Amino acid sequence: MTSPTKQRIDLRNERLQSEIAALGPWFHNLHLPDGTQTAPTHFLGDFPRYKWHALAPHLPQSLEGWTALDIGCNAGYYSFELAQRGARVIGIDVDPHYLGQAKWASEKLGLEKAIEFRQMQVYDLADEDHKYDLVLFMGVFYHLRYPLLGLDIVARRTRHTMVFQTLTTPGLETYSDTRDRPIHDRADLDEPGWPRMAFIEHRFANDPTNWWVPNHAAVQAMLRSSGMQVSAHLGHEIYLCHPAAPDAPTHAPYDYMPELRSASGRAIR
Repeated sequence: MTSPTKQRIDLRNERLQSEIAALGPWFHNLHLPDGTQTAPTHFLGDFPRYKWHALAPHLPQSLEGWTALDIGCNAGYYSFELAQRGARVIGIDVDPHYLGQAKWASEKLGLEKAIEFRQMQVYDLADEDHKYDLVLFMGVFYHLRYPLLGLDIVARRTRHTMVFQTLTTPGLETYSDTRDRPIHDRADLDEPGWPRMAFIEHRFANDPTNWWVPNHAAVQAMLRSSGMQVSAHLGHEIYLCHPAAPDAPTHAPYDYMPELRSASGRAIR
């Protein structure tokens, strides 16, 4: 005979699995307090936990007093990890389906008071004045039709640290000198390690929102051109960076702020 306690546990587990199924499909495999996982058969494995394990040792163990912005937060995995370290987190995403999952999971994890989830595009950040101590810009760049506009805006919302991650083409080559060429001297642009991005006209991984896949050199060059200094390459496709000093040579050699203001329709600070 089943005990009343076990019956209650079974009923609770059944209710939880029913809620998870109703909120599916899941792209983040969240680990809930009782050990239940939201996507235990994920095609990428225990995603994005393994990416967090590559990043986590490079962030302060305590983020008390920090503000954090999780761009493209999906179901909130990274937001939860940052909140558990003490950060006050804003998670943004364009998809209400994922935001619904994130809000549900934040309650299950007891983190709803530490995180605010908002439905926003990355370009909407141009409307804000606030800077965040830590910005996660992961898994979003290659989905943007106007990626450098997005990166320029995000760079201006970063006070201390940005974690940048994107799909990249194979190879880690970096061409030694990309500073200038005569207009007819274009052969070097085809050399391995010259910063470039592949444009996806149709679909990539069966996703019509995958627009761009840069190479390793282009990621670093674009971050520098947006005013960021890359401090570490954390394994596969993850870059840790910080705002460069105003007089650093990593800044763009011209004033592109009028372009940024015109493209966004806002005064970017």
